[in-house]
Amino acid sequence: MIFIFFLFVAIIALISWITARKKVVQQHNIMFRSAMMISGTAAVLAVLLALSQFFSIIPAGYVGVVDFFGIVSDRTLSAGINTVNPMAKIQKYSIQTKEHKETMQVLSREGLTIGLEISALYRLNPDSAARVYKTIAGGDYETIVLIPQFRSMSRAVTASFQASALYSTEREALGVAIMAELAKVVAPRGVIIEATPLRNVGLPAQLTEAIEQKQRADQESQRMEFILTKEKQEADRKRIEAQGIADFQKIVATGISDQLLRWKGIEATMKIAESQNAKVVIIGSGKDGLPIILDTK
Repeated sequence: MIFIFFLFVAIIALISWITARKKVVQQHNIMFRSAMMISGTAAVLAVLLALSQFFSIIPAGYVGVVDFFGIVSDRTLSAGINTVNPMAKIQKYSIQTKEHKETMQVLSREGLTIGLEISALYRLNPDSAARVYKTIAGGDYETIVLIPQFRSMSRAVTASFQASALYSTEREALGVAIMAELAKVVAPRGVIIEATPLRNVGLPAQLTEAIEQKQRADQESQRMEFILTKEKQEADRKRIEAQGIADFQKIVATGISDQLLRWKGIEATMKIAESQNAKVVIIGSGKDGLPIILDTK
């Protein structure tokens, strides 16, 4: 419609220019000369503006959908300068990643109320932009398709998880499950889901306290089990050490005889006698005839 308007303005300005030119030629009136210049300038500007409607600039991160009086082209316009039908309407859609945040109260498998804070990272499929324009009212796929399905899938998937599991280990699994189910529903409508990260999971206070108490009890049980294991290992070590000493004593006792003891006594007496220390050696007064050595210091 803008093209038609500028074209109409250009025609009117051109007619005015021709009329003013005729007056200038016939009457040599300076007023008509000014009117001719003004109408000529207006005609040139209108023509240039009309010609500009043959081109459409699509910003980076967007695609364009061509609507020619209700006939929508399946070929979308990419970012940059595109030649188009000047009579067509160009609807621009962002294909950049967007985030939608939700804070809701959902039920777990046990029927407990859980506070869920979750986001959806999504973007429009460029190849589906024309279909979105034709099948969704106003092309508002976020309000009509994405947000309601996101809320519905979040509630449905959370209902299959136990609340206690969401306290720690299953949070990531919940986000992945919501993403998978949401993608199944919205992908046919032209929406790509990139991720559904969980920002927070609020469990009931009583359940949180019970879980924390159980974890403390488990930690205490593990600590006691460690202590008992350590004490058992220490007892086993002492038992092995005592057994080794007993075996040593048994071996030594078996290998010692009276003759060996007398010989060792003689060797010791000889070493003492050869020592430079002052001493008194009494021969034949000790047990088994071994000498008694008295230190004189």
